[in-house]
Amino acid sequence: MYYKGRGVPQDYKKAVGWYRKAAEQGVDRAQYAIGVMYYKGRGVPQDYIRTYAWLNLAASQGHTDAAEFRNDLANTVMTPQQIAV
Repeated sequence: MYYKGRGVPQDYKKAVGWYRKAAEQGVDRAQYAIGVMYYKGRGVPQDYIRTYAWLNLAASQGHTDAAEFRNDLANTVMTPQQIAV
């Protein structure tokens, strides 16, 4: 709700907080959403390493969009050293 401002003022920081609660419980869609937020720098500083990590978690649970995004990220903007972190 906070991400899109539905029924509440749009607030990316609050959205990240709620997504993180769900992500830490293993919700792949929330892990994917946090990855996207790190990629875009919404509510958190832009960080490709953290983007990759969250997308990788979601992909490991079968989230196909996360796997595709992770692979594209690895092939276009990240160095092998960044991926190894």
